[in-house]
Amino acid sequence: MEKMKISLPIIVEGRYDKSALSGYIDGIIVTTGGFSVFNNKEKQALLKRLSENGVILLTDSDGGGRQIRSFIQGIIPKEKIHNLFIPNIEGKEKRKRKASRSGTLGVEGMSRETITRLLSPFASQAPFRESGEAVTKLDLYEDGLSGTDNSSERRERLAALADLPSGMSANALLEAINTFYNKEEYKALVAKIDA
Repeated sequence: MEKMKISLPIIVEGRYDKSALSGYIDGIIVTTGGFSVFNNKEKQALLKRLSENGVILLTDSDGGGRQIRSFIQGIIPKEKIHNLFIPNIEGKEKRKRKASRSGTLGVEGMSRETITRLLSPFASQAPFRESGEAVTKLDLYEDGLSGTDNSSERRERLAALADLPSGMSANALLEAINTFYNKEEYKALVAKIDA
């Protein structure tokens, strides 16, 4: 079955949510990292940048999901957020030994049909950005953006060229680059650092 193309980025809570959606959604899916988003300034800056043209916010329906949703709504302008809500369905995700405290399924436990129904108003023929080969940690290392004496300085220069927040770690920069740029565009930015 062909993946549904979603032109707006989707914000979910964690990696299992992202993994589940990636199986049938073609688009940008970014995680908050759960509650860590509350103190992670890099992630907050990435989410703000990501929301410039609007985002879809899809969190669990439990208390934790509501807290994360409320926090995101506090850092991103409300008019930029398309809130989607999953139904309350009792059960537990396959990977878990027991049900969550609320006893309901989270985003990762929703059926393909439920998720595609929720996202169908945002289906598009054009992706958020042209997908292609992803930038890897090895690329960052080979381009002097991690693991070298001046890698921090080079990341700052790349972030400025890419219109990304300053002070990003190598991992945060990698996520941001893969969200907004393809590998060819990334290589063109790296070339400007050395020009």
